[in-house]
Amino acid sequence: MIKSKRVLAAALVAALGLTAAACGDDDDEGTTETAAPGDTSGATTPGTEPQGTEPAGTEPAGTEPAGTEPEGTGPAAEGTTVGLLFDITGRGDRSFNDSAAAGLDQAVDEFGVVPSESTPTGDADRADRLNLLVGDGNQLVIGVGFLWEGALEAGAIANPDTHFALVDGVAQDPAGTPDDPNDDTDLPNVANLLFAEHEGSFLVGAAAALTSTTGKIGFVGGVEIDLIKKFEAGFIAGATAVNPDIEILSNYASQPPDFSGFNAPNVGLEIATQMYADGADVIYHAAGGTGLGVFQAATEAGAPGEVWAIGVDSDQWQTADPAQQPYILTSMLKRVDVAVYETIKAEAEGAFAPGIQVFDLSVDGVGYATSGDNLSADTIAALEDFKAQIIAGDITVPEVP
Repeated sequence: MIKSKRVLAAALVAALGLTAAACGDDDDEGTTETAAPGDTSGATTPGTEPQGTEPAGTEPAGTEPAGTEPEGTGPAAEGTTVGLLFDITGRGDRSFNDSAAAGLDQAVDEFGVVPSESTPTGDADRADRLNLLVGDGNQLVIGVGFLWEGALEAGAIANPDTHFALVDGVAQDPAGTPDDPNDDTDLPNVANLLFAEHEGSFLVGAAAALTSTTGKIGFVGGVEIDLIKKFEAGFIAGATAVNPDIEILSNYASQPPDFSGFNAPNVGLEIATQMYADGADVIYHAAGGTGLGVFQAATEAGAPGEVWAIGVDSDQWQTADPAQQPYILTSMLKRVDVAVYETIKAEAEGAFAPGIQVFDLSVDGVGYATSGDNLSADTIAALEDFKAQIIAGDITVPEVP
């Protein structure tokens, strides 16, 4: 089961600050779509990885054999209504939002959940879209990305009989003592779904150092905010755990409040091209759509096996162009699909749990992909050893670079 942690509001503000989902483009029309139970036509997920991309012996949380429910819960109720609020990238971003969509689709297939979806055009229509899904009678409404925090807080307070979940953010009741940062009154109808991105990034950082022949690797972030710094911190820690003398180049596509760095493939191409020219032979991106430019830069920088790129959130080898696949060493898996699936599963079983829930390595909430067989067997063995040490508490991964 997923473990829950209660954190003081002050610490959360410091740790999360302006956190952001790894966003893509904003070309979506912003329409609301509703599918019949079990019908996912018109709602495909071209950017999600199939289950089972983890090394042998590891299984994503929330995939228990049929007929086995956690103690204290009943069978899932068919017809449970769930509304999913994407960030502006919507389905098809080949990363963050597609991972959330995969969790919804799995719940539709397994439980007969009745889904609704909505994608905003920007911040101005977020509240309206949330209220529309609530008004349609959805029992659970999930906001994908921290930018839903304000609208979801207001919606949860106004609709106490509706359950809500927020990915990558913390929605709390602002009715406490306004000037008391330690007043962390939880909303009793909101589950806050957080991830240990730094732990998964540690593993791909170790993979980069184990693979590099130049002793120089790179990190490309979308926007320099606290959340993306967690990816960078873990990557650096994992790489230096393998090679303390390794050189790590870091750069960001944009600075807040400019969030265009999550959807700027041309900027990703420019940054990565320079890093490869400067001698880096493995580059990890945590940059949403900007990362597509990193993949392109890899194909232009050298032959397969000479330079590598590392994806993020979903197993990006699965959705990359065939010409790019030989260059994608691995991807850091941020299992938004697991978090969404588990939350819907709990709702359908009458076991919805509010509060902060952290998806870390111990529950396969984060991890790494092995698609394409680009990771050697020796590297995978080393990563599994690091993973075990992190879960056991023998290695503490930093969250700040």
